[in-house]
Amino acid sequence: MIRVKTILYPTDFSSYSNSAYFHALGLAEAYNAALTILYVYTPGEVPPNAADADRQHWKSQLEQIRPANKKIPVKHVFLEGDPAGEIVRYAGDLGVDVVVLGTHGRTGVDRLVMGSVAERVMRDSPCSVLVVKLPGRHRAAERPPTEPVVVGA
Repeated sequence: MIRVKTILYPTDFSSYSNSAYFHALGLAEAYNAALTILYVYTPGEVPPNAADADRQHWKSQLEQIRPANKKIPVKHVFLEGDPAGEIVRYAGDLGVDVVVLGTHGRTGVDRLVMGSVAERVMRDSPCSVLVVKLPGRHRAAERPPTEPVVVGA
């Protein structure tokens, strides 16, 4: 049987992360596991004089993420640094059983230029990683039925 006692849910507060949150909650409920919600603040994204206010804003956002099911033990963690590196380090330090995170689903040049936090976490994580893609917003359009074309009739 699979043993899942600790789940790490890193978030960047995007819709991609929000989608992963419901998977993390489902696993926590199914396995009676503890859930750690992690946000990694990246220093240098705002001017130095606004950094403290920016940190407080993101800490406040992090603390607001609370499951409706009060039986799920929840811990909030705010770290600073490189998101992928901090997620992997924290998962190893805590002895996490599974990391559940969202992905933007970038491919090709976008992924190579931007780097992929999800990909780096999958590659370097000391535990299993569940990567959740945002469900497709639009279904592929169905082709209308066409009449056969008869040439030379």
